[in-house]
Amino acid sequence: MTSSPTPYPVSDADTDTFVALRPRLFGMAYRMLGTRADADDVLQEAWLRWHRSDRAALQSGEAWLVTVVTRLSIDRLRAAKAEREAYVGFWLPEPLVAVDDHSPEAAAELADDLSVALLRVLEQLSPEERAAFLLRQVFDHDYADIAAALGKSEAACRQLVHRASLRVKPQGAQPAPRFPVPRERHRALLARFMQAAQQGDRASLQALLADDVELMGDGGGRVASVGHVLRGAFRVTNLYWAVALRLGDQVRYRQVLVNGEPGLLRYVGGQLESAQAFVIEGERIVAVYVVRNPDKLAGIALQA
Repeated sequence: MTSSPTPYPVSDADTDTFVALRPRLFGMAYRMLGTRADADDVLQEAWLRWHRSDRAALQSGEAWLVTVVTRLSIDRLRAAKAEREAYVGFWLPEPLVAVDDHSPEAAAELADDLSVALLRVLEQLSPEERAAFLLRQVFDHDYADIAAALGKSEAACRQLVHRASLRVKPQGAQPAPRFPVPRERHRALLARFMQAAQQGDRASLQALLADDVELMGDGGGRVASVGHVLRGAFRVTNLYWAVALRLGDQVRYRQVLVNGEPGLLRYVGGQLESAQAFVIEGERIVAVYVVRNPDKLAGIALQA
């Protein structure tokens, strides 16, 4: 049995257009869905639709692809909502890890803000609110473009963005933080934290944590994880101290970029055990997100 012929043959220029836009399209899909696999599936479907479309009739291939990816992401997120409500423990996004700012992963996937903290807060939005918020606040689309992508009026899209912003901003997770911590200071603080965690130095650990620091873990029911939000410097310190005390030299940390920001990978016995993202204000860590679900770590191909 032979497949039906392609109605609109894809030229090299058509392929080049899609490849050039792929990082931006992936960024949108990942921010909508929070997992690499779902984002890749959306892009595969978008490619197939691009392949079948009459591209010569399009005013803007980029606008068409953004619209397709946005709508596919909305549909997939609606289907995923029920699964996430039944998820065991806290659901955190699958971490995107890069070795440094100059790696291909950093250039292609970590170009704009997609912090774990922001993605966690975006989970409380409806799929359409999330899409409108991202298109406006992260990708800087005007309301005419957003209206076309969502199939709504500009006024309705303004309302979606307004409602989303009200729900996101009080949590402190904004695309552009008011007081961003310089990258080198962020790295230096995490280097001190990593050394203290490695050595089980309780005093140094606690000194780097805000009094009201919060830690959230995602084991997905696959591995043990913190089942509630761990609050307070004393409790978070004791957690890292207990790991060092129990596992000793089996534990190793590595500093990387997690979703575009300095973070840590923790290895136990040479095997990746968790990816950790941090929110820093001033000279203190105010939030820690620990992803331990093996399914979400499978795409991280870095060795201790």
